[in-house]
Amino acid sequence: MTPEPRHYPYAERQDAVEELHGLRVPDPYRPLEDAGSPGTLRWSAGQEALYEAERASWPDLERWKAEVAAIDTVDRVRTPRVRGGRTFWLRQEAGREHPVLMVAEPGADPAGRVLLDPAALDPSGRTVLDAWEPSVEGGLLAFQVSRDGTEDSLLRVLDVATGEVVDGPVDRVRRSSIGWLPGGGAFYYVRNLDPRLHPGEGRYHRRVCLHRVGTDPGADAVVFGEGRDRTQFYSVSVTADGRWLGVTATLGTGRGTDVYLADLWAGPPERPELRPVQEGMDAATRLYAVPGTGPRDTVWLRTDRDAARGRVVACRPDGLGLGADAWREVVPERPDAVLTHFTVLSGPDLEHPLGLAAWTRNTVAEVTVHDLVEGRQVGTLPLPGTGAVGDFSAGPPGGHEAFFAYTDFVTPPRVLRFDARTGRVTRWERDAPDAPGAGGAVTRQVAFPSRDGTVVRMFVISPSGRPDVPRPALLTGYGGFGKTMSPRYRAQVLAWVRAGGVFAWAGLRGGGEEGEAWHRAGSGKDKQNTFDDFAAAGDRLIEEGWTAPGRLAVMGGSNGGLLVGAALTQQPEKYAAVVCASPLLDMVRYELSGLGPSWTPEYGSARDPALLPVLFGYSPYHRVTPGTAYPAVLLVAADGDTRTDPLHARKMCAALQHATSGTGPVLLRLERGVGHGDRSASRAVALQAECLAFLARGVGLPAPGRPGPERAP
Repeated sequence: MTPEPRHYPYAERQDAVEELHGLRVPDPYRPLEDAGSPGTLRWSAGQEALYEAERASWPDLERWKAEVAAIDTVDRVRTPRVRGGRTFWLRQEAGREHPVLMVAEPGADPAGRVLLDPAALDPSGRTVLDAWEPSVEGGLLAFQVSRDGTEDSLLRVLDVATGEVVDGPVDRVRRSSIGWLPGGGAFYYVRNLDPRLHPGEGRYHRRVCLHRVGTDPGADAVVFGEGRDRTQFYSVSVTADGRWLGVTATLGTGRGTDVYLADLWAGPPERPELRPVQEGMDAATRLYAVPGTGPRDTVWLRTDRDAARGRVVACRPDGLGLGADAWREVVPERPDAVLTHFTVLSGPDLEHPLGLAAWTRNTVAEVTVHDLVEGRQVGTLPLPGTGAVGDFSAGPPGGHEAFFAYTDFVTPPRVLRFDARTGRVTRWERDAPDAPGAGGAVTRQVAFPSRDGTVVRMFVISPSGRPDVPRPALLTGYGGFGKTMSPRYRAQVLAWVRAGGVFAWAGLRGGGEEGEAWHRAGSGKDKQNTFDDFAAAGDRLIEEGWTAPGRLAVMGGSNGGLLVGAALTQQPEKYAAVVCASPLLDMVRYELSGLGPSWTPEYGSARDPALLPVLFGYSPYHRVTPGTAYPAVLLVAADGDTRTDPLHARKMCAALQHATSGTGPVLLRLERGVGHGDRSASRAVALQAECLAFLARGVGLPAPGRPGPERAP
């Protein structure tokens, strides 16, 4: 990094102080919250020009881009859904910007045909397929697309045989689950309120509706959600025989779920009588009902009620109102693992219904098979390596097969098929071919104590698998919302390691690595534990000789952006370079923008006098101190982000540029036409490469293909 002083774009710094619950809270850059004001537009244009000039000075950027592209250019396939003899799946061939939705007809070419291609809908590449669900018979497809990263989807219905759109658009949906009724004439879905009628509230108030295909969505019947908390998220499901409607309500991104079940055969679908399965409990529960389940038959619940690491219980639909007293445990809680997924198989070829249960033990996946009548484990599935599983999908309703994905740090996602009749696991025949071996990277898992003695684990990926020589290190983590940092294939990881560096992947409190107690220990009033775990991870990398002082960089996005923002402001001397992407950084006002109102169960609210001092105490924006030698910082934001508003990155950038006495630059990368998550493959490669090039300059890591002392012997 060049040591010359920089002249940053001017941002008006105000003496604005707001008093909340007796606490004085400064906010010197509040004008930058208004993205469209003349001052913010001038400042943003200046930041874009500054970033482009800095980026042009990175001589190794093209090398990083080529390496990331080479690693990322692999064929990818997602697990299939089978409906009415048709098989549907997502496929992204190497070099394509977006995945396409495939369908294979019974007796036709098993390779299938393209049913839906986002590039055909929008050649600019700015439209993404958010969600899709075939009808029970497979003749219709409900699909949702959004543009420019907003995730504000439009829902349409496609005739699978002809490819013609036969219904829609239905607006104000956001990756909604879909519950089709048999015959394809109607489905349940989740819709936001009309913002024209509810200004400022439409994105947060949701309703479960019934839509009849071919009718005006304005006439859709509201079946659930009236009078409930405005931040609740809903999901819906319907059994293939059309009998049981399940509705789950979650308060924001909190863990407590209300679960309801209705017998649709007992009345009109516009007025289902939803009975509570679980209501008002501080427990996460998911319902699994299968076709043919009558009042005297069985449904299954995956729950952490009275089992923080998760278990599965069975009960009869006519006994659901009796609560936990009517539950029969069929998959018990494990003391050494966390239950993450569950799938029911109940085909006529099976003596008893079987359950596939996926677990993480020390953040590594295991899959077990259970007899759901006798309540005993009958098998453990072999996996290709030490990695993660997910994307579980049962085969045809009432069938004997299930599909799931496997991945690890050096293995792109694979689709595996389980046959319950034989107990065998094989590669799905339509899975993508194996990519060339991702050599040059060895993974180890290490454990270390955090500040309070709690044992934390992280994966360390390096060229040799041992701390043979201090190398430039890149540490990342998440530590929020119960999300587990399981091994996964990432081009950024392999590119960094192949260049001679060490990449560390930490499982912090606030995540789901050790169950719900672990999550709670890093949320709300205890959020500082997450940051302490991250700091301890960096210390361990130095103590064990993986890296050395001045050679440690950190990177995180979304909640992970908050994480590295806290690391940057609490211990700025520890890190040589920081990438902070799509972050939350003003924790006093986070709940006033984006999806912030939905996140108060995770962080707490500034409206709470007891939690305001906690939020203010670690809020990265408010901890920026003038005269501090901050490291090189790259803040990354997207103008279409409707989750974490770019105002966080703008305000933090201005604060750091004003405060720092360090020689490293403070830069803002604002990307247009994308949002918080999905983007085209080429834009994803460009973003990853630019972040790596920036961090590598800060820690002295030569680009891939350029000789340097950090290369493995």
